Amino acid sequence: MADPVAGAKSGKVVIQNIGLLLSGDLDHPILDADTLVVHDGLITAVGRYKDCDTEGAQTVIDARQTCVAPGLIDSHVHPVFGDWTPRQNQIGWIDSTMNGGVTTMVSAGEVHLPGRPKDIVGLKALAITAQRAFDNFRPGGVKVIAGAPVIEKGMTEQDFKDLADAGVTLLGEVGLGSVKAGEEAKQMVAWARQHGIQSTIHTGGPSIPGSGLIDKDVVLEADADVIGHINGGHTSLPWKHVCELCEKSSRAIELVHNGNEKIAIEAARAAMELKCPHRVILGTDGPAGSGVQPLGMLRMIALISSFANIPAELVFCFATGNTARIRQLNCGLIEVGRAADFVFMDRAQHTAGKTLLESVELGDIPGIGMVMIDGLVRCGRSRNTPPATEIPVVISGGH
Repeated sequence: MADPVAGAKSGKVVIQNIGLLLSGDLDHPILDADTLVVHDGLITAVGRYKDCDTEGAQTVIDARQTCVAPGLIDSHVHPVFGDWTPRQNQIGWIDSTMNGGVTTMVSAGEVHLPGRPKDIVGLKALAITAQRAFDNFRPGGVKVIAGAPVIEKGMTEQDFKDLADAGVTLLGEVGLGSVKAGEEAKQMVAWARQHGIQSTIHTGGPSIPGSGLIDKDVVLEADADVIGHINGGHTSLPWKHVCELCEKSSRAIELVHNGNEKIAIEAARAAMELKCPHRVILGTDGPAGSGVQPLGMLRMIALISSFANIPAELVFCFATGNTARIRQLNCGLIEVGRAADFVFMDRAQHTAGKTLLESVELGDIPGIGMVMIDGLVRCGRSRNTPPATEIPVVISGGH
């Protein structure tokens, strides 16, 4: 459901008895701390219980030695309006994804709107409407950063200024509209960047009727901020071309669930070998023809960790802190001043892994015991993950 207490403040929240605290920061993925203090939705202290001011808390949560991590950020979604997707005619997909640990979503374009306007006035109007609508309406409490126009031929710098002045901060996937040539895309990406709008480019074969192949040369020439689904959405470029993108571009490498899984694994390995893991971000690219995946982000984390042999605590950073920094979001990292968006996890019951991280490295997804957004509890034990071995308990206060 939508946030029933829009603008509600969490007050002071203390989370204690944390068994494992993942930071979201690749340089320090695991924190030596067992307590978090939150005030009105922002983290005010991270440390040991004895060193934190825990008095006067409105809500106290006993993590029961489970893992706390930043809420996951899905870097690539295609919302339309509210918590409904016409692509699969499903209602409640965003709330369901929150039960998969996702607390923030970033739109790559509201492309599935029936009759989506492709004239310049209409596409700007849709972007501004989507940005406003999701700013006002948060399904399940999830922060949906929406209003990502699909650029079309004929747009001028003034159009990008108009969008930026209206609060639009993103472009939809370059290549889903009529702008497909590298030179034309490069100019519009530059205009967008000049006005503070971040760009993502489609990579690979066509995903929906009207889109087309965007090859490595177009991606390199356009120089968008994010190489959208470098593993294809759904169809990937040849591996040697993907490898060239990893090597020649310095832009974000986005890996998605609704893409080529083999290429996702290879690209993650390549980023580690090239010593640029900070560029890797994760998304689902849903809703899509493959449907909606409420556990898509967790599945990507387990897939990449287990097949690319990357420590799970680092892959969690791909889904949190890396995205927050690249997308310039005030979440995704456990540090003072950041949004108190957390996912509480434990190893799934009966996994072969002896710890949560080991279970993920074996390919199992964790069980979620609680999700918190802006310091407010949004769900308890997840209705979608396998049951967690242990779950946190609200011992006083709560919502």
